[in-house]
Amino acid sequence: MPITEELIKKCVGNERRAQFKLYELSFGFLMSVCLRYRKNKDLAQESLNTGFLKVLKGLKSYKTNVPFIAWSKRIMINSIIDEFRKENRQKVNYAFEENGTLENLMHNVDWNAADENFDAEELRSLLFELPDMTRKVFNMFAIDGYNHGEISEMFGISKGTSKWHVNSARRQLQLMVNTKIKSKEIKK
Repeated sequence: MPITEELIKKCVGNERRAQFKLYELSFGFLMSVCLRYRKNKDLAQESLNTGFLKVLKGLKSYKTNVPFIAWSKRIMINSIIDEFRKENRQKVNYAFEENGTLENLMHNVDWNAADENFDAEELRSLLFELPDMTRKVFNMFAIDGYNHGEISEMFGISKGTSKWHVNSARRQLQLMVNTKIKSKEIKK
């Protein structure tokens, strides 16, 4: 069943069954967004519930000329960023780690071998080996399509810092994929 204007009107009218139906219909694509930013399913579910409440509260301003999926996804990402900011108010210093040597980083990844050897869950787990901020900036840029200006505003960092996080993520992921491919080749 698709998400219809009628269902949205019922949700705006605080009809609980309609809100639950919207939650069910939205769950899959919104959970996939949350799983990219949160380390485990419990935290992702928590973020989903928090973000979905914001979706429900914002339905009055929803315009049907924008696809509901895109609109709700943007609210979900903004909600996750709000959670991230709240979590980081207690943190004063960020520690960035560079993994590997420049020589190791310069080797190109054989993406065909990566595609043959990795499933989506393994690639997702590699993302979570990145430092927290680097992972979030990379997700927003590479997966969700935000530009460096938008990312810098959302996180309160400079555009240069946003670019640094994306480049750092790419280098680290490249190194991790190469290392995993080599270790799988050795086992064969």
